[in-house]
Amino acid sequence: MKKIIFLSLVVLSFVYTSCVSKKKLIDAEARAKEMQLKLDKNDKNQADCSQLRTQLNDALNQVKLKEVEVEAEKTRTQSYERQVDNLKNTNQNLLDRMSDLSVLSKTGAENIKKSLETMSEQGRYIKDLNASVQKKDSLNMALVMNIKRSLDNVNDKDINVEVKKGVVYISISDKLMFKSGSDDVLASAENVLSKIAKVVNDHKDFDILVEGHTDNVPMKTACIDDNWDLSAKRATSIVRYLQRKYKVDPKRMTAGGRGEHIPKTSN
Repeated sequence: MKKIIFLSLVVLSFVYTSCVSKKKLIDAEARAKEMQLKLDKNDKNQADCSQLRTQLNDALNQVKLKEVEVEAEKTRTQSYERQVDNLKNTNQNLLDRMSDLSVLSKTGAENIKKSLETMSEQGRYIKDLNASVQKKDSLNMALVMNIKRSLDNVNDKDINVEVKKGVVYISISDKLMFKSGSDDVLASAENVLSKIAKVVNDHKDFDILVEGHTDNVPMKTACIDDNWDLSAKRATSIVRYLQRKYKVDPKRMTAGGRGEHIPKTSN
């Protein structure tokens, strides 16, 4: 009887130990999965953080560039203001002397007065012009930042936003808009065009020029004569798309084709 009892205890002990080991294994696997999920989430957060840091650096570089331009504009403004002050002082000195110059004829005095008034008007014009330039630069910068924020999920290689000579340029890869050799707007273009249309509709002080570009590979179809014709039809398709789908005022838009003559990339 003792042997039977002993064997039973051994079997029971073995079963109990197996259950405990299996439970520990399951718990360990659960913890490992949980840790892996946390690691995956951490990797994604780091990637997102890196992308945001890149976007922030781009924005900061734009701001620094604009600060340099504003500082240069400020220097020019100060120079203009000094010129205006000098003109005012000269005007006043001449006006003071006019009252003491009895030999001047009435006609001569009036001519001098008109000249001085003209100089004063020129000074005001310079100040107004400078203020207008500064306002335009500020509006352009705000527009660029709005467009970049709206298009932050678009591949940087497919779209570029910049300011050149006081004009905001948005360059979009043709593969986002059209099939090769076609002027029909792709359905996938709606993602970009809808966001651009919203910004355009929110900034009604700006007019829009849509330019089409092609490479220098010759082409001709029953409906398209050459690359120049294709680029013009593509530009027209875009403005019609913006007008019909997003109600952009057609009076604000102009469509033009550049063909292969001013390519956006090397041929």
